[in-house]
Amino acid sequence: MTNDLPPGPHYRIDGDVPEETAFPHVWAECVGAGRANEALRADWQRQFGEVVDACGFRYLRFHGLFHDDMFVYRESYGHGFGRNTPLPEPVYTFSYVDKVFDFILETGARPFVELGFMPRELATATETVFWWGAHCSPPKDMARWVELVTRAVEHWIDRYGLAEVREWRFEVWNEPNLVPHFWTGTKTEYFELYEQTVTAIRKIDAGLKVGGPATSVFVPDERYSGESEDRSAMHATASASDVDYLDWRPVWVEDFIDWCAKRELPVDFISTHLYPTDFAYGADGEAVHIARYADATFDDLTLLRDLVANSAYPDAEIHITEWSTSPSARDFIHDTLFAATYITRAYLKCATLADSISYWTFTDVFEEGGAGLGPFHGGFGLVNENGIPKPTFHAFRMLERLGDRLLLATADGVVTRDSRTSAVSALFFNYPDEMAGKSVGSAGSYAATRSLADRGPARRVRHSVGGLAPGTPFLAEVLDWEHGNVAEAWYQLGSPLNLSRAQSEYLRGVAGSLRRFTLTASTGGTLEIDTDLPPWAVLSVRQAG
Repeated sequence: MTNDLPPGPHYRIDGDVPEETAFPHVWAECVGAGRANEALRADWQRQFGEVVDACGFRYLRFHGLFHDDMFVYRESYGHGFGRNTPLPEPVYTFSYVDKVFDFILETGARPFVELGFMPRELATATETVFWWGAHCSPPKDMARWVELVTRAVEHWIDRYGLAEVREWRFEVWNEPNLVPHFWTGTKTEYFELYEQTVTAIRKIDAGLKVGGPATSVFVPDERYSGESEDRSAMHATASASDVDYLDWRPVWVEDFIDWCAKRELPVDFISTHLYPTDFAYGADGEAVHIARYADATFDDLTLLRDLVANSAYPDAEIHITEWSTSPSARDFIHDTLFAATYITRAYLKCATLADSISYWTFTDVFEEGGAGLGPFHGGFGLVNENGIPKPTFHAFRMLERLGDRLLLATADGVVTRDSRTSAVSALFFNYPDEMAGKSVGSAGSYAATRSLADRGPARRVRHSVGGLAPGTPFLAEVLDWEHGNVAEAWYQLGSPLNLSRAQSEYLRGVAGSLRRFTLTASTGGTLEIDTDLPPWAVLSVRQAG
């Protein structure tokens, strides 16, 4: 990142003139969603429009673009009660995809195109994963796959224009290291799929951006060093007394870079996933859930950034196309205040380490395992199925209010300014000292998360910002245990599985009821921020107007 913008007003932070640096909004570059077909739902579209407006998301990534329920690839005419008539040649229809992409673009966001999964009629294995039966396999006929990708990209260029599509990113597949769920082939077969795909797309236009390998998490062992997963290599990880001392590495990234470099293939970006968790199988065959330390994402990104910088593709973008506290859509931590504080802390620390870190996902309208059980079921979303904002939604909303120039960075927050308006904003949090560097972990029920509420202590946040116009007003918001903590309010209602209308309205009110107050710069032009933040609280301060 370069510090190439002219200096702003001579602000003083805690009495000193700060040395400004760039502060990219890595959290807003991309966000995730479940699958393409869900994007045809009215509630999904309403929720996405709302989170784009509030949180500023610029790209959206999801699975299943080529799945059967999008009806893109057709070798037969289809039938209801009659005979399914084969077609003489495959037919490509994009009407469902067009509806999704049209809507995304209308919100001001763009698609981050995950190319997958395999249409049934092209798949060598079917219904490999998810309730909706994704087909995650190599194609029966690579030429047909290349034709599918070619027809799709050419259609998008015809519909939206080459200049627009050049702004998109094309990611080849999703988590192909997870055999047999997301991929039934070998590592080399995935690399061959990438080769054929990037070659086809670049043949259409050299300015289109393609990348991979879209692999899942970092691991500290050699389970993925061969052509497919070796569970015996996990045994030492599963039995480790302290996993944080293990050597965690990205999956397939180095092999992918070497493979592409030898064949002189384009790699515009490296993509992978950075959940701070792992599942390792012990010698007894039992899976052990591993929660890594709170700074695991920062350390993993630092390693990945150095790896790419010293590779054959030093200018490749780095996109973390999935990230959250855990990869489980039934982890109740996702619904909590604790997740919001963890997310705030991680994004502020990692803002300059990647081109995007895509939160998985924006909504609980998410059906990989079928719909969730109840309004707060541990889904990934920033909003629940009813569109009620969770604390994590407020974390993203507060992050997006920050400026793009960093004036002050501390262990518990930042002060920034906007390079266009010079408006000052700040964000502080209390990730409790009592956590001793540990992450928030995972929980199988909401009740099980509540033990974290007792962690402490409170933290005094005290800073001064000088150089302001006298009387400049600032709006402050606090998210904490008593304000905006909607899942706790649901729990106090008795955790109803099916909400009444009255309950829905009550919870929506709780979700929006943050503690709000006004601060004002003194007659000398100084803003004093001085407050005690309770454990897990997040404080946003932004210049009004």
